[in-house]
Amino acid sequence: MTSKFSAYAHPDALVDTDWLAANLDTPGIRIVESNEDLLLYDTGHIPGAVHIDWRRDLNDEITRDYVGPDAFAQVCRKNGITPETIVVFYGDKSNWWACYALWVFQLFGHQNVKILDGGRAKWTAEEKPLTRVVPNYPATDYPTPLERDDTTNRAFYHQTWQHMLAKKPLVDVRSPKEFSGETTHMPEYPQEGVLRGGHIPGAKSCPWATAANLDGTFKTAEELDQIYTQNLGLKKDDDIVAYCRIGERSSHTWFVLKYLLGYDKVRNYDGSWTEWGNMVRSPIEKGS
Repeated sequence: MTSKFSAYAHPDALVDTDWLAANLDTPGIRIVESNEDLLLYDTGHIPGAVHIDWRRDLNDEITRDYVGPDAFAQVCRKNGITPETIVVFYGDKSNWWACYALWVFQLFGHQNVKILDGGRAKWTAEEKPLTRVVPNYPATDYPTPLERDDTTNRAFYHQTWQHMLAKKPLVDVRSPKEFSGETTHMPEYPQEGVLRGGHIPGAKSCPWATAANLDGTFKTAEELDQIYTQNLGLKKDDDIVAYCRIGERSSHTWFVLKYLLGYDKVRNYDGSWTEWGNMVRSPIEKGS
């Protein structure tokens, strides 16, 4: 384990590229690629990696919710994952969607999960092997989870509303211009139907990218502590809700706060600004 990893609260939640390269064929490990760019996997992926699409595999497209226990178990079965399998997630955009997929796995209680530090960008920058061969693993008998736990790591609209009224920590991880209301979408991204710009009253701005280095890796524990504990004023026992646009960037921050810094209670409000900003009579603030 590297000295960087050992300083994190849960160092086992991360692997680096050299470790993964040395363990591509180790039994009991399943590598999962999850991207924003849905075509990226087909252009080349880490040997042995399967593709889990956050929209096709993890979302219920009818209810704007996640799949239920039966569908989750099917995703695991077809990708050769058992409850004991160590699942290593990686992807584009500094692991936004990898963290998001890991977060969904946590909703179903799959505990053996890790993130590849630096994700796809670091792996390719180091010219480590890629392949277009799609692996075919024997189906497993992954048992259907009894339920999806929406209480520990997930926040809904009404809970976020109560959180706001109680003046508990709300962390807006979008860009500064989205937070202020100057824009309603990320730079270089299309407007996606959000009616108002601004932020949830009382929220503090801390863009997700402040936790990442230019190569997509996570900053050191000391740097993260400076950002979230010293600068933002969060305490380890705070009840924290993070949000962004639809929950992908805030999954990155959720992972940082929960696994790298060891905050006790962190939830991801996946309805995020696309829900809060459009909801009738939902209060907002503008400005920085």
